[in-house]
This record gives sequence, C-alpha cells and structure tokens, in this order.
Amino acid sequence: MSSPSDRFECRWRASGRLLAACLAAHLLGLSAFLLLEIPAGWRALGVLACLLHAAWVLPQQVLLSHLDSISGLRHERQGWQLFSRRLGWAAVQLRPDSIALPGLVILRYRRPGQWFARAVCVPGDAMPADEHRRLRVRLKFSRRRWAAVGSFTGRR
Repeated sequence: MSSPSDRFECRWRASGRLLAACLAAHLLGLSAFLLLEIPAGWRALGVLACLLHAAWVLPQQVLLSHLDSISGLRHERQGWQLFSRRLGWAAVQLRPDSIALPGLVILRYRRPGQWFARAVCVPGDAMPADEHRRLRVRLKFSRRRWAAVGSFTGRR
C-alpha cells in the first residue's frame, strides 16, 4: 500500500451463510403475509412480491449464477474495477459508505455515467480468510480509494 500502483485482485464465490440469511428473510416475509388478516388480494400481491424479489435477488446477488453477478474486485493504476461475466472488468468508483468488517465486506460503488450507487456483499465465507483480510485492509488503507474513475494521475 505504499505505492498507488500496487496491483490488487480478489475473487469470491457464492456464500452459504448469505444464502441461508436470504432464504430466512424471504420465509419470514412470506409467513408474515400469510398470517396477516388482510384481504386475499393484498395477501396474494404481497406473496407474489416476495417470490419475485427472491427470484431476482438469489441468482444475481446470492448464488452469483447470473451473467451480471459481481464476483471480483481489482485495483490497478487506472483505479478500481469490478468483474462480471457479462462485462468483464469494468471501472467503478468506490463510495465512502463501503463497510469492511471482519466477517463481512459491503462494497458500495458507482459506475461511470450513473447517478445511483449499487452494493455488493462479500461475506467472510465467500473467499479464503487471508484473502478476505487483504480485501478489508486494502479497502481501509488504500490511497485515493474514493477517487472518481479516470481522476488518478499516476504520479509517483
């Protein structure tokens, strides 16, 4: 981390803990709609919303089986990049509200030309423990980690 040109790359896989937590949350949501004393139409709409959300979130964010799933991060001289099978390595700007905790990393990022930020959750069991630690250290102590894409001058 002493030089801004230090190269860093990590990849992760689907997490069993994240899958269990996501399924538990969806089951709680479904059971809440089924136990509520509301008209059948609203109950059906709520159950449908829960099922549609699960169908959208599980392959893309949890199982990482979708082409747009983010499964890697790297830092090079040009800045930060995220990997998806559809786009390959794509430049992003990491956001200051990213979180790096011992068991969990939440990467908040924004792609060039987009106004809104997105997030990727990387639990501790999604990669080997030493790589997860390196990722957390890199996120906490890298210079210019919040710099906009293309703003890195490359001075030494």
